[in-house]
Amino acid sequence: FKMKLKRFLLRYYPPGIILEYLRSNGEIETKSIDLLNLTADTDVEILVNQILFEEPVISEARKPQLKKLIYKLIDKLESSEEQKFEEFKVLQAHVLPLTNCSFNKSGDKFITGSYDRTCKVWDTLSGKELHTLAEHKNVVYTMAFNNPYGDKIVTGSFDRTAKIWDTDSGKRLHTLKGHRMEIVCLSFDPHGICVATGSMDHQAKLWDVETGQEIGTLAGHYAEIVSLHFNTDGDKILTGSFDHTAKIWDIRTGQCIHTLEGHTGELSCSQFDFTGEYCVTGSIDRTCVLWDVGTGKAIETFRGHNDEVLDVCFNSTGNKLATASADGFSRVYNVFTGACTAILLGHEGEISKVAFNPQSTKLITASSDMTCRVWSVDTGTQLQVLEGHEDEIFSCAFNYEGDTIITGSKDNTCRIWKDQEAIRKYKEMVEKGENQLNLHKLSYLN
Repeated sequence: FKMKLKRFLLRYYPPGIILEYLRSNGEIETKSIDLLNLTADTDVEILVNQILFEEPVISEARKPQLKKLIYKLIDKLESSEEQKFEEFKVLQAHVLPLTNCSFNKSGDKFITGSYDRTCKVWDTLSGKELHTLAEHKNVVYTMAFNNPYGDKIVTGSFDRTAKIWDTDSGKRLHTLKGHRMEIVCLSFDPHGICVATGSMDHQAKLWDVETGQEIGTLAGHYAEIVSLHFNTDGDKILTGSFDHTAKIWDIRTGQCIHTLEGHTGELSCSQFDFTGEYCVTGSIDRTCVLWDVGTGKAIETFRGHNDEVLDVCFNSTGNKLATASADGFSRVYNVFTGACTAILLGHEGEISKVAFNPQSTKLITASSDMTCRVWSVDTGTQLQVLEGHEDEIFSCAFNYEGDTIITGSKDNTCRIWKDQEAIRKYKEMVEKGENQLNLHKLSYLN
């Protein structure tokens, strides 16, 4: 047998174990064992035996260790109903309105973009501004970290360019020129090798992160591209357009694999699930549609909203999805049965953003009624109303641990909300006078 297991690495959300092993030629390789159906009720003994049977590289002697790791994963899936979020920091982020905000993977940094033509990098724990990225000549509309690494940032602007920056120094590495109109969506691929940008010029472009050179153009849409998303493997990209369609593209060839046709209005959002077997699109036609990525055919149309669907997202394992609508309601659906399992009632204005916590037990929604609300996924009960913003909230996100929320509002502030446990930990660390607030560095487990 030519492979030797070096160590296990844990992936909490979605749950999985990464095997790191040594090939006979000395190369280190990794393989993921996805445990998407793991719950507190899982029979761990049966699961461990199944993994040992399927993965000959894991010896019988590793069984106790494997068991321990699976219990640790199960432990991480628990998120208490008692968890309460409090306002932790209010950041006067920009002079002019904010456009978007985004976390790095560990959640210790986040970025905000604005009509003031800058992107700012923030330290989540201290609320301090780390850098102002100021070279764009127009609105900075969209921005992202190269997660999971977080050492680079890409910004997209109405000045028709995107720029890649070094997170630590705040220095610009590349300017990506080639679009003929505003850039409104972008993303790094999961490996951090290329950047995709989507524009009002009806095209998406792929760029090499190392050189800043254009790799290819994804042409075929007849109207603005307003959303784009890489699958987990990074070999496909999904674009959503105002031409009423979404397209799935092959990254290597730049060819369109499928055009997803069926919506009767402009698309507002689109996303792959974790497995990459499904994707979902939301539209101003009041529906969202689940598609089979392999065939390009619609599997299910989710109806029920009586106004535009403004956002849609999968949970981390991909068995649930949530929608946000201009009708002021958010809905949760079971991906496999198509059933609506919860309707979230309570907002007094349109909901522009919805997000699951990593454990998939809670949802947050951002609304024009100036509140962000926390909901139970299973029951649809409203658990908390996060109040304090003085204008509509258009952005909300959880960090990787699910103990911190950021909200962005038209009142030009960003607010950081933390659960009481995270605040208690923070206060303890401050009292100890520790500078290194590395609360959430993922521990590599040997």
